[in-house]
Amino acid sequence: MKKTLIAALLITPMAAGISTAIAAPNNVGCGLGSTLFDGQSGTVPQILAVTTNGTSGNQTFGITSGTLGCEEGGVVTASAAVNMFAGNNLDALSRDMSVGQGESLESLASLMGINAADKSVFFTAARANYGKIFSADNITAGKMLENLYLVMAEQKTLAQYARG
Repeated sequence: MKKTLIAALLITPMAAGISTAIAAPNNVGCGLGSTLFDGQSGTVPQILAVTTNGTSGNQTFGITSGTLGCEEGGVVTASAAVNMFAGNNLDALSRDMSVGQGESLESLASLMGINAADKSVFFTAARANYGKIFSADNITAGKMLENLYLVMAEQKTLAQYARG
């Protein structure tokens, strides 16, 4: 009964107007779908646009070529890049921090914007505070970064890089 009622509400014109009002005008990104469904509002066109954007690599093409409503050279925020890197490399970061050196730790330092002159302090702090940074066996990347930023905030040289 509940499913039938929900389906009926979604189909009625009034409900369609409500869903249009709730949805953001363009929350599907750029790509072929955004171009094809430009000017259309509502949930269904948004779903079709995002599905089209995500297929056949057209969104990637749009971003690299600056077409299909995309901007060439768009910006990925530094914090998003750090979070993504940490999530994808948590085990390698654990190994590198435990010894105070390594490729993944070097990459993390670069993504965090740590100057070359300050990297040795960063590496030493990571090794010396490994137990604080990796405070649990099943730690998440987000919690590890939170702990790392706290350790960095305590270091005069590294405090400027701590964004937690």
